[in-house]
Amino acid sequence: MTIQVARLSHPAVRDFVSAVNAHDRDALRAVLASGATMSDDGSERDLDDWTAREIFDSHGHMEVDNEADGGLALLARYSNDAWGEMRTRWSFTVDDGGRITHFATGQA
Repeated sequence: MTIQVARLSHPAVRDFVSAVNAHDRDALRAVLASGATMSDDGSERDLDDWTAREIFDSHGHMEVDNEADGGLALLARYSNDAWGEMRTRWSFTVDDGGRITHFATGQA
């Protein structure tokens, strides 16, 4: 069963998912710390290039099915125009200021 975005436990992760689903680049930038990094299927990626291609240009959308680790780990159905829908895992590292310093995703 899908968890409504507003009910996600961690505020930074909630803001991240909201920004992805709204295709709001400014909101995503606001939740990411300066110098934030990311990885996809275990490989480090350029954050700006990856988010442009996999989220914004291809209309990415997350439906969260499960959360763990205080809301810092998600299992979600992720879809975009490039790849269709796939089951994915997401994990987040958040700094003391509540901004995401790193996120990792990949097929689950």
